[in-house]
Amino acid sequence: MFDDIAFWLGYLTNGKHLAWYASFQFTIFAAVMGGLFAILFGLTGAMLKSSRFWPLRLLGTLYSSIVRGVPDVLFFLFFPLAFEQAVEWLVATQVCSPEMIAAQTAAWPPCGEANWYLDTPQYLMLASVSLGIVYGAFASNVIHGAMRSVPKGQLEAARAYGMSAAQVMWRIHIRQMWVYALPGLSNVWMLIIKATSLLSLLQIADIVLWADRLGAPNFLPTVGLVHDDWRWRYYLVLFVFYILATWVSERGFEALMRRAGRGILSEGRV
Repeated sequence: MFDDIAFWLGYLTNGKHLAWYASFQFTIFAAVMGGLFAILFGLTGAMLKSSRFWPLRLLGTLYSSIVRGVPDVLFFLFFPLAFEQAVEWLVATQVCSPEMIAAQTAAWPPCGEANWYLDTPQYLMLASVSLGIVYGAFASNVIHGAMRSVPKGQLEAARAYGMSAAQVMWRIHIRQMWVYALPGLSNVWMLIIKATSLLSLLQIADIVLWADRLGAPNFLPTVGLVHDDWRWRYYLVLFVFYILATWVSERGFEALMRRAGRGILSEGRV
């Protein structure tokens, strides 16, 4: 019995497992930052769709329509790669001479000095922005619909009191919009949490990548087979983690909806 306990303590606290535990912070960071970017892009898209100028309305409509139609995985791979190569191209125009470009054997970048080596924090930021752009398109539809749900009489009353257009927008319209938007945004947040399982596509050693590595059959020449295929056990841990994250998120959105509804009379109340 004590030998079994010692084995499991040693096994679950080795370096690879500690790296797996630490990788949970990458998932949480990408979810939180992706959610913040989604709100930012969603607000921008909704305000563009509500603009009085048709070119801005067209831009907001194209953003929400096109991005929502692109598969998440495809966009998740496209944006970071396109951004990375765009930066390398700009750097190449400044540092690469014709001789250096001619001496370059690789197809990309134009010269070795223009190569941009990204590390995990930078890939995490690119992943967060990618999540924000993709799910910001969904959020823009939610926010746009919520803004249209705010009673027009309250906006007219605010203008009658002498509020400027900016004051009406930020103090009345957007303030009350959250009551109608939060239920839909909670669904967008759940999609973002699920999409964090794609981080390994950007060379980030996230919880899914580590679970696959640790669960694969493990053979050491000195001791032989440590364990066979245990991946389903590690995936079960991830399953429980995402269920807990979903449960905590639901409780958080319930609190936010109660907070957003304070001081706002719903229809039918006097």
